[in-house]
Amino acid sequence: MSDNIIQLNQELIHNELKDLVRNSVEETLNALLDHEADELVNAEKYERSGERKGYRSGHYNRNFQTTAGEVKLKMPKLKGIPFETAIIERYRRRECSVEEALIEMYLAGVSVRRVEDITEALWETKVSPGAISNLNKKAYEHIEAWRSHKLTGSYPYVFVDGVYLKRSWSGEIQNVSILVAIGVNEDGCREIIGAAEGMKEDRESWRTFFVWLKERGLAGVRLIIGDKCLGMLESIPEVFPDAKYQRCTVHFYRNIFSATPRNKMKEVSMLLKAIHAQECKTSAKEKTKQVADKLREMKLSSAAKKIEDGIEETLTYMDFPSQHWTRIRTNNTIERLNWEIKRRTRAIGAFPDGQSALMLVCARLRHVAGTQWGTKRYMNMEHLKELDIQNQSDIIACLPAA
Repeated sequence: MSDNIIQLNQELIHNELKDLVRNSVEETLNALLDHEADELVNAEKYERSGERKGYRSGHYNRNFQTTAGEVKLKMPKLKGIPFETAIIERYRRRECSVEEALIEMYLAGVSVRRVEDITEALWETKVSPGAISNLNKKAYEHIEAWRSHKLTGSYPYVFVDGVYLKRSWSGEIQNVSILVAIGVNEDGCREIIGAAEGMKEDRESWRTFFVWLKERGLAGVRLIIGDKCLGMLESIPEVFPDAKYQRCTVHFYRNIFSATPRNKMKEVSMLLKAIHAQECKTSAKEKTKQVADKLREMKLSSAAKKIEDGIEETLTYMDFPSQHWTRIRTNNTIERLNWEIKRRTRAIGAFPDGQSALMLVCARLRHVAGTQWGTKRYMNMEHLKELDIQNQSDIIACLPAA
């Protein structure tokens, strides 16, 4: 009696299992899309209901890449209401991350062969050299379109700063500055409204940056928050004559600490915070005189002089609603972005040129704004409108009677 030998076709089994998983994923995703459509319409298929908000109108097919392979989604068409799905939104965020990863690998000097291996390991799809080049070009085009999009509406508050990166120039490693601007719109939401190469943050760089923002539609600017940069300070009145300037209080404190012995920093820090803890600008100025006198008693004349010379530009935020003070007296919102940019670009070292640095920075900014900020309101702008109404009432009350 001969032994029966059973042979398994491993490749066939693998393909069968893969097809089974892909079909299961496809069915699940389509079921989720149908469920989302039912919730938006507020009625199931063919259901008669007085609370119905819309009607189904068939569907269209859309390919969707998953770790199990490409699946075909049946996207519902609705009449009367738009169809928005969380699945597609997550897919868009994934596309953004893929673009950023491809650009980062390219700029970091990763070989095309290595990129092929990485993409195959991550997405089970081997990307050809031509496809990689085309994807980079496509990503650059998308990022440039995002960077240069038209600005609409008003942006009362604008945060600006520059982040320094390294680039190769004629065989030498030099600094390249990327200027970044974040605006708070009329709804109180943050938007990244601009990013551009600024060379050395000189007057011409800042002026060009502000003019570019204005040409794209930046309007309604009432307060610009940033660190003290002479080039920026000279450009603001020229391009935005109606805007006020707020010097970041954190950077101001650091400037004072540069003239303070380490063993006295804690006490000096408490004195500085007492100035910005006052309820109005008049009280803050009075407190400044007391703090300056105290510092001179502590033999810190240089620190006292710095406070007297620079305190005025750190108190501008007090002209605006008190509910906004903690948000607009520092440049922390853009500092956190700069930290994220530096973290993501540290491994690259020196960029081949300023344009490459700008593209990767924009890719990161776009990803952060799209995934972390969303439409979350940063501050309530109704307080600003209430302040305007109050100021107008005060002006009318001071006018002489007819």
